[in-house]
Amino acid sequence: MPRTLPPRLIALVPLLFVLLWSTGFIGAKYALPYIEPFNVLFYRMLLNLAAFALLIRLFNAKPLTLSQKGHQLVVGLLIHAGYLGGVFAAIKLDMPAGLTALIVGLQPLLTALITWGSGKEQLRRLQWFGLVLGIVGISIVLDGNGRLGFSTIDPWALLAVFVALFAISLGTLYQKHFGAGTDLLSGSFYQYLATAVVMGLLTWQFETGEVDWQLPLILSLAWLVLGLSVSAILLLLFMIREGESSKVASYFYLVPPTTALEAWLLFDEQFTLEALLGVGITVLGVYLVLKRKS
Repeated sequence: MPRTLPPRLIALVPLLFVLLWSTGFIGAKYALPYIEPFNVLFYRMLLNLAAFALLIRLFNAKPLTLSQKGHQLVVGLLIHAGYLGGVFAAIKLDMPAGLTALIVGLQPLLTALITWGSGKEQLRRLQWFGLVLGIVGISIVLDGNGRLGFSTIDPWALLAVFVALFAISLGTLYQKHFGAGTDLLSGSFYQYLATAVVMGLLTWQFETGEVDWQLPLILSLAWLVLGLSVSAILLLLFMIREGESSKVASYFYLVPPTTALEAWLLFDEQFTLEALLGVGITVLGVYLVLKRKS
């Protein structure tokens, strides 16, 4: 796989990533009536391993050193096992999907705070203002009616979703620091290997393993593998490798509004004028975070 792309294609990578990543909740919504959360992630990871083994062979991907393998296993535990496992566990414990997405959507702010605190990246005041606007926009889109609150949420669900938040934030930074020079295909294979082991243990320990193999589940799994695990994850890792981690994290601001729009189109979920206002505020926040200094 080439390390560089033409500038015009690179400019489209964030947009394509947002469109693909936003469909994760949609694919899960189609699949979960027929299978339990950790089990669907386990099957997804097994299919991921098969897909990436084929891609590695087709593209003659560069093998990893022992050190690189270890780092990619850690990245897999954070970006995939920690994030996906936490999100699915929170939803399984009856946390509203909107509130789950809202909390995980704090990732750009947490990433910026970590990088700022470590002194590795400096954010300008305008960028901090953009981070705040992004959070406000997500809040308007996902909590416009004021129905989502913490009083009725299971404390274990809150713990799970905050594990997901910290996992995806730390995983992004870890990959940026330790993943330099790592082949994307080979690295992803080891990430999914670590995740498959964790999801296998979780489904064996906490779930029944019952699966109703209906067409919606099969199609959902196919999309979760090809659209998300293959295409979107490679785009994410490419952006992490090529850009500053705080800028990469800011693209996640666009995911909840895009998911809300997709849910409106596919499931006729209400999309109000207030939500449209939230989308505009979120987009403005992303623009300010990404805006280069004049």
